[in-house]
Amino acid sequence: MLMAHANHHWTVADAKARLSELIESARREGPQTITKNGRSTAVLVSVEEWERKTTRSGSLAEFLLNSPLRGADLDIERSQDDAREIDL
Repeated sequence: MLMAHANHHWTVADAKARLSELIESARREGPQTITKNGRSTAVLVSVEEWERKTTRSGSLAEFLLNSPLRGADLDIERSQDDAREIDL
């Protein structure tokens, strides 16, 4: 049986030596952080987690319609300053 790695953090050396266990831990326990020289450098996630995080749900219009600020009485003033000049 595979043993869970402490705190979901793996050194590069451990990740290379125990890749199958790292992959299984990502699948069962969630994202696994890989460190190099004591610093977090990468995160391994399962395909299911990746798809859940990267799949777009809804449109921008739906997002705006569902905003908690919809209907709020916001007083937004537009700047009356002249446009700035830029060199093209």
